[in-house]
Amino acid sequence: MQTPNFEIPTEMRDFADKSVDQARTAVSTMMANAVKAAEQVQASGQTFQSTLSAAVAKGFDHAQANANATFDFAQKLVRTKDLREAFELQSEFVRSQFAALQAQAKDYGALAQNAAAR
Repeated sequence: MQTPNFEIPTEMRDFADKSVDQARTAVSTMMANAVKAAEQVQASGQTFQSTLSAAVAKGFDHAQANANATFDFAQKLVRTKDLREAFELQSEFVRSQFAALQAQAKDYGALAQNAAAR
């Protein structure tokens, strides 16, 4: 017995060929978009990491400056001769620390603006 010869119609082969090409294009586009998304995530992660590192470094700098100012104040305070001098010293310290706090807040604000601009 002979096997019947079944031929796939040309239209069906053309349709299948187009379908494979379309699937290839779709997958290629999907992969390209996935790569772009991964690159964007990586870039934003690096931006976040560098901004966080800068903020932490600033925090340590500010903490050290505040600690030094407090120790300097304490050292001056124990050397005062009377209560009036101690109150004047306290007032001066509070004013200078308030100014330092404002400057430190500006530093953090500038970091936040730079991070937002990226």
